[in-house]
Amino acid sequence: MREEPHDKEAERGARPLLSGSSRSSKRGLIRYLPLLALALLALIWGYNWVVMKQGLRYSQPFTFAALRSFLGAVTLFMLLPILRKPLRPKALGLTLALGLLQTTGFVGLVMWALVSGGAGKTSVLVYTMPFWLLLMAWIILGERLHDLQWVAVGAAFVGLILILAPWHLQGGFSSFLAVAGGFCWAASAVVAKILRRRHEVDLLSLTAWQMLLGSIPLILIAVLAAHGTPVWSGTFIWALAFNVILANAVGWVLWLYFLHKLPAGRAGIGSLAAPVIGVLAAWIQLGERPGPSEAVGMALVVGALILMTVRAIIPRYTAKRDPDGAEEVAGP
Repeated sequence: MREEPHDKEAERGARPLLSGSSRSSKRGLIRYLPLLALALLALIWGYNWVVMKQGLRYSQPFTFAALRSFLGAVTLFMLLPILRKPLRPKALGLTLALGLLQTTGFVGLVMWALVSGGAGKTSVLVYTMPFWLLLMAWIILGERLHDLQWVAVGAAFVGLILILAPWHLQGGFSSFLAVAGGFCWAASAVVAKILRRRHEVDLLSLTAWQMLLGSIPLILIAVLAAHGTPVWSGTFIWALAFNVILANAVGWVLWLYFLHKLPAGRAGIGSLAAPVIGVLAAWIQLGERPGPSEAVGMALVVGALILMTVRAIIPRYTAKRDPDGAEEVAGP
């Protein structure tokens, strides 16, 4: 009977240890959330190149772009009151700039490029975005890359050159549109970083408003340039649903989330996984088989991604001593 208080005291002493362990696990999970978001986004956007190519068989490019953007915005606006998110926009000027670059420019140019360009080749051309983003982040945001990051940038650059094979490049206009889409995307990432630095905004609300504002010019262009309506086949409805729900509504939320959590240059390099998935998906489903140089290029891009991932997720731990002399590990 005398040992019972001792047992209870031991249980009380164990609770803080369990609580601390739980908090540590939670912090570890939160640390990896941006990278998990990046992996999911790479899968969605990588496969979407095949989905968009299939959808364009039944619709003109700006009609498809307007439908996916506007319906994606409507979907998010329906979710805002359910999730108790703010409906009123903040920083309307910067939000408009974000929408014009990220939705009007990027989505419109990509759809236009896919009309005559292959899904795999267009995807890697659009993903010149990280290099535009590195340059803009260096000049405008004052971000710097160090040690392994520069090695990864060099490997990724050589890999993209091999994938693009400019010495054999055909379809110059489609290629120009794809690179211009990548430039608009990079510029939108810089605008998003500036907006989040200056204003405290809700991520879901920001995504909805930029998509709505950016879809209006696409609707106008579609009305002026369209010849006929889309063919509402099962394939087109599936392609549109994939773009509205996953590629747009979910995709842009994930993009803005890890863009906020990671430096712009590092986020851009990490997104290079998507064109690799796009090339592989186009090879398997559309028969767009990459040549030897493209295969080597993809291997270099994957190697660059591994370097960037290692550099991003391995914290530089420092050892600290508590009063009892126990070693405590702290993150960066």
